[in-house]
Parts: sequence; C-alpha cells; structure tokens
Amino acid sequence: MVVQLKFKIQQFSDKSMIKKTFHTGTVKKTIKINAAKDKVWRKISNIAGLPTWVVDVKKTTYLSKKKTDVGAIRLITFEDGNQIEEHVVAWKKGEYFTYIATEGLPLRAYVATISIKPKSKNSVELTWKSYLNSEKMSEKEFLDFIVFMAAFYEASLENLKALLEK
Repeated sequence: MVVQLKFKIQQFSDKSMIKKTFHTGTVKKTIKINAAKDKVWRKISNIAGLPTWVVDVKKTTYLSKKKTDVGAIRLITFEDGNQIEEHVVAWKKGEYFTYIATEGLPLRAYVATISIKPKSKNSVELTWKSYLNSEKMSEKEFLDFIVFMAAFYEASLENLKALLEK
C-alpha cells in the first residue's frame, strides 16, 4: 500500500494580521522492521531508490558522481513537480547517514538522519529524525508543516516496512 500526502502553506488575504517569524522544530519517527540489518541498510543507503518507498516521490537522480557516503548529492522530484536537492554530510556504513536539504523546502535549514539499530538477527529499529528551521511563517503554518512532516515520515516508513517484510 502506498500512502500519498499533500501539504501547502496557506496564503492569507490579510497578512498584516498574522505575525510571521522563524521557527525551529524536530521530527522523529521510529519503526521496527522484521528484516536483516544488511537488507534494510542496502535499501535505505541507495539514496536514489526513494521512489520505491518514500511517499509521493516520482524519481530521484544523482547530481554527483558519488553514489554513497559523504558528498553524494541527489535531486528528488515529487509527483506534484516539487524538487528537493539533498547532500549527504555524514555516513557510517551499516548504521546511519545524515543529509541536508539545500533547495525546495520552505526552510532555512533542514538536517536529517536515518539510522538503524539491530534488535535481533532479523529485526532492526529504524529512526528518521530531522531538525528544521523555517523561513518566516506564522506559528500555525509551521506547526502544520511539522505535522505534515511527521505524517510523511510515518507513511514512508510504513511503506519501507511493508516492502522489506515481504
């Protein structure tokens, strides 16, 4: 089952009534996957393989010659045409990678880490955690965006679990 989510920042007709400031927040989702650690790592470390499990991703292409590890760059294209450029900034094979988004989000900063920890021979705990700092927006817009991101992570992780537990 593939879950699709949509998010748009609402435009208000009288912007003078709403205080727009910068906001900071985090999103963290964890899921247990009944699959071997190596199998899970192979799937998540293929940074251009997002269309198979991340919600609404149409395609992902490499913008760098490097395909893994620090310095790998990807361009994610969503079903609605929106694009996000991401750069891998930390990598520990078999354990985690961290990336930053440089374009495509209503944010001044976005840093995320996807990590896995073995729970047994054929079970892992996968965590997707991010830090966000917004462009100027209302508190409601930011809270709506945080809720959207949490649902996006959760739906994508459920897709990954279903794919890997087949």
